[in-house]
Parts: sequence; C-alpha cells; structure tokens
Amino acid sequence: MQTWKLRIRYIGALLWVFGFIVMTPLLVVPAFEGVTFRLSTVLPFLLPAAVSLTVAGALTHTIELKPLSGKSAVIVVALGWFVISLAGGVPFIVSNQLGFLDALFESTSGFTTTGITMITDLTQIPPTLIFWRSLTQWIGGLGILTLFSVLVFSGEASHRLFGAESHNVISERPSPGLFNTLKILWSVYSLFTGLIAIALTLEGLHWFDAINHALTTLSTGGFSPHNASIDYFRQAGYRHYRLIEYTFIVGMTLGGISFVVHYRVLRGEFKALWQGMEIKLFYRFILFSTGLILLDHFLRHGLGAPFEALRVSLFQVIAVITTTGFGTRDIGGPFFPVFSRQLFLILMVVGGMVGSTSGGVKVFRVGVLWKTVKQQVQRFVRPSRAVNPLIVDGKILPDEEIKRISVLVYAWILFLIFGGLVTGLSSGIGPFASFSGMFSALGNIGPSYIPLEKWPGLNPLIKITYIFGMLAGRLEILPVILLFNPKLWR
Repeated sequence: MQTWKLRIRYIGALLWVFGFIVMTPLLVVPAFEGVTFRLSTVLPFLLPAAVSLTVAGALTHTIELKPLSGKSAVIVVALGWFVISLAGGVPFIVSNQLGFLDALFESTSGFTTTGITMITDLTQIPPTLIFWRSLTQWIGGLGILTLFSVLVFSGEASHRLFGAESHNVISERPSPGLFNTLKILWSVYSLFTGLIAIALTLEGLHWFDAINHALTTLSTGGFSPHNASIDYFRQAGYRHYRLIEYTFIVGMTLGGISFVVHYRVLRGEFKALWQGMEIKLFYRFILFSTGLILLDHFLRHGLGAPFEALRVSLFQVIAVITTTGFGTRDIGGPFFPVFSRQLFLILMVVGGMVGSTSGGVKVFRVGVLWKTVKQQVQRFVRPSRAVNPLIVDGKILPDEEIKRISVLVYAWILFLIFGGLVTGLSSGIGPFASFSGMFSALGNIGPSYIPLEKWPGLNPLIKITYIFGMLAGRLEILPVILLFNPKLWR
C-alpha cells in the first residue's frame, strides 16, 4: 500500500505541473477576443486546471516524496502518460468539440507527437484549442517526464523516471549531471523552436500560424492549424510558399536529428553533423528514398515539373522518416504510386535518430540489426574460433544491447500485426490501409492510407487499440507491455 501511495504521489506531482500548463492557451485569447474573456472560452482550460491542481494538492500534501524503485518508475511513467493524456482531452470535451473517446485520442495523439486527428474541419475550432493541440505536441516532443523532471523532480527520482521513459534515453550526455543535461536539451529545443517561428514570420506567416507550426515542427508532431496542412500556403497564394516548405524541411530535419548532436554543433563541433554511423545512415535513408520516389513518380507520370517533384518528394520523405507527418501532397494520392506508398510504410517504421523527437524504431537500431545480419553471415566464412564483435563507431556493442534491440523490434512487429488485424476485423477498410493505421499510430507519425474523414467513424475498439499503440510507440513498447504483467502491480 505504501508503494502505491508513493506512485500516486508522483502522479500528483505531474498533475500539479499540468494544472498550470493547461492554462497557457488563455494567453492567446486577448489577441482574438480582446480583454473580454467569455466563459465558453476560458472554462475548457480553467476547469481541468482547477481539478488537476486540487487533486495534486491533496496528493502532494498527504504523501511524502521518496525515491522510486525501478519497477515503480516504469509504472509512474506509463500511468503518467495516460493520466496526462486523459486530462489533456478535457478541453475538447468541455468545449463540445469531441466526445470522451475522441478527446482522449486527440490528446494522446498530441502528447505522443503522433498527429492523427479526430477533427475533420479545423476552421470550426477556436484558436485556444488550436494552440492547445500544438502545445501538447511541443511538450511531448522531448518527453513529458523530461520536462517535469526539470520543473519538479531531482536526484535519484529524476534518474529513475528518465530511464523508464526510454524513448529519450541517450548513451551520450552533453553534461555530466542528468539535471544539467535536461536543461541543456530543453534550452536547445526552445531555441530552435523560436528560430523556426521567427523564420516563418519573416516569410509572411501570421504570428499565430508561425508559433503553432514551430511548436509542431521541431517536436515532429505534425498538427497544423489548417485542413490542408502545409499545402495550405500554396493553395492560399503565399508568395514565398516554396521557401516556407524548405523552412519546414529544415525544421523537421532538425527534429529528426539527436539533440546531443545539436548541442555539439552549437559548441563548435561541426563534424558531429556527419560523424557517426547513425547520422550517416539517416542521411542515406533520406537521399535514397527521395531518389526512389522521384524515379517512381517519373516512371508513372513523366518528367513534368522536375524541380517541383523533387521538392514534394524530399518534403514527404523527411516528413515521414522524422515522423512529423506534415503534407504538401496526400501520401495516398495520385502523386505517389504504389511503390512510393510502400516505401513510406518502411520509413514510418525506421523513424529518426535516437535522442531526437522522432518516433519509429530509430535509425541506430536499424543500423545495428543490419550489422548483426552481416556479422552472422561473416561467421559462416571465418574460422569458428575467430572473435567477431559488433563494432559501432569504434566501440564494441554489448550482446545485451543487441538482444534488447532485437526484442524491441520483435515487439514492434507483433504490435503492427495485432493493430492491423484489429482494424481489418472491426472495419471495412482494405488490408493495406488497415495495417497503415497501426504503422501510423505505433510510429507516432499521423498520416496513413485511411482517409481522414473515416477516422471519427472508426470502431471504438480500433481507437482504443491505436491509443495504446501511440503510447507504446512513444514509450518504446516495453513499459506499456509491462502494465499488463500482474507481477508489476504487486
């Protein structure tokens, strides 16, 4: 009982921080409604704030905060993400925009930076909710627990939670202490977000558009205030829409690269941008995939406008591999033939770099598995007594790490199969589109081959499966699986 009280105490601390964060959208009200705050505008945010702060206050004052065990940290992280996603859906419910399950789905999609949306017409959504959607993705970009560790937790507890939130575990730290590391990462994250917002403003975007897109670009979340996503700027006749698209290409790429690399570059270590197995492989995926999609497009549609085709192909490749999910063309539309659509599914699984805001399996792990295959092949042609360790960037990778990566990828495959079968069983959607939905949820990317207008009408079982899929993808599966292990709850 005492153990559970301590776990609940940590959940209460998360709710305490959430209670203040959820009021942030009220800052944009004066810009759109003047100094008069209507009840219908403020209630969707004041209500969850009041409830969260009240509950958090009761929990934090009655239970002493003590260090967590490794098992308890896993439970706190997994439950913390679910509780915050649940609380984050309240503004959509109170404002009568979405029902309970769709609101939970939308909030989970935001915090996990997935980008699947249950809202089919964003023109009917008030600015406060638009901003809240974007903010959830920015908060979730580097991880809810990493932000809350900076604001609330410290010492051993912070280490435990950071380790349990395994999506963001990095083997190399820019600073000796974890707390300093997190401050550095969030400082770099905030700096780049601000630079993207400034660049977009200078290119002609309204300040509100610029801020929202900056929040969802670097976080590789992909929520946009516009139904047409990034293609809105071309359709609306923005003079510099091509430059705007290239700005997003740069921003998404920054989000897909490890923030440790960014920190090293800011310190003058420019070789970090091309040094290392993972970042080289990341660039190769982008270049080869763009080339293949261009070739596929030209074979099907002819040369046409080659420079436009290059820009569109590069944009969508980076949007998919970084799991941002922005679009200048529908990935299921006629611009991309069948081969390109299949390639997009592969990129959804690959994802960005370890230590980035991207989802997916991660480029590093794909590279390790490929090296493992080569290693096994070499063992057939080398003497049986020959030592053949797996070396990555000049260091021997322990067998335990290879095993962990293999288990994670195997779990990914099982989740993809399960989600695809549930979708096919519970809907009239075809097999290709059914599996693409779980690719999208588990990879935290957003776009799929399920039409946007069909998402709100999906069977509740599919939505629940995808909610767990989004959380599993964000937490790298194992913490979510462990929640269903009875021994963890003892």
